[in-house]
Amino acid sequence: MAVYTDITDEELQALLADYDLGEALSFKGIAEGVENSNFLLETGTGRFILTVFEKRVRSEDLPFFLDLMRWLADQGYPSAAPIRDRDGRMLKSLRGKPAVIVAFLSGLSVRRPSVAHCREAGRGLAWLHQASEGFAGARANDLSQPAWAPMFARLRAEAEALKPGLAAVIDADLDMLARRWPQGLPSGVVHADYFPDNVFFHGAEFAGTIDFYFACVDAYAYDVAIALNAWCFEADGSFNITAARALLAGYESRRPLSGAERAALPVLAHGAAMRFFLTRLADWGSTPPGALVRPKDPLEYERKLAVHRSAPDLVLFGAPA
Repeated sequence: MAVYTDITDEELQALLADYDLGEALSFKGIAEGVENSNFLLETGTGRFILTVFEKRVRSEDLPFFLDLMRWLADQGYPSAAPIRDRDGRMLKSLRGKPAVIVAFLSGLSVRRPSVAHCREAGRGLAWLHQASEGFAGARANDLSQPAWAPMFARLRAEAEALKPGLAAVIDADLDMLARRWPQGLPSGVVHADYFPDNVFFHGAEFAGTIDFYFACVDAYAYDVAIALNAWCFEADGSFNITAARALLAGYESRRPLSGAERAALPVLAHGAAMRFFLTRLADWGSTPPGALVRPKDPLEYERKLAVHRSAPDLVLFGAPA
């Protein structure tokens, strides 16, 4: 379970005393994600998620994330809205760490998305991009292309331990991405972590998005590329072109891609695979002792990097002509 900070009954009661949510009826850790400690909280007034922020999340970024989530909810986008305490504050503290209570969002994530799920996920992502228009906040993507080479310089030994010879291959990828990274694409607020476990469905219909704690301003097409990697690879490592076509069709049903965005998808998808390979590699060897957490395997994204390396235009087969 993704729980680094264990909350006592007394700490929970003290926190809830600041809200008009009633007393806790149940409280348990959630076995999803690796970034923060998450708990399902049920009180006399409903169900909520309590998140204690750990690891990469910087406290100075939290107002952007929480304000964005409130903005999206106010625009009618289905996302988990932060709850204000009696003094109007969304951001709280537990064990000296920042924390937030958000409304429970109904729906289920899917482990093995169908083509129909991929289409709906694409539609939901375009809706998110549209709903965020006009949001006044701004946050740079600190895990985008300029950050990758410095990050990997600290992880070379881990890469070699994972797979001998891998460091040199990653170096070549990083050099190519630095030379070819697209500039000037349409940009705005992106989710930047649009994985199946962060998207909810009612049946096969899109129901909402959670976990905005990597959200930032970047190219919309980069967010699409992250989604192509996350939703359109099979368990055996092969790229599902039918799923990719469905995801892109769903996206373009709300927001058509420009020609420049479509042409950039191959290098953006390669770069998106690099970003998640590197952060998973960093997590793989740095799990705190005693943490109830399952770090995600970096080799999954190493295999996706290999696909993009060997067939750089593969994602274009999923794009409309």
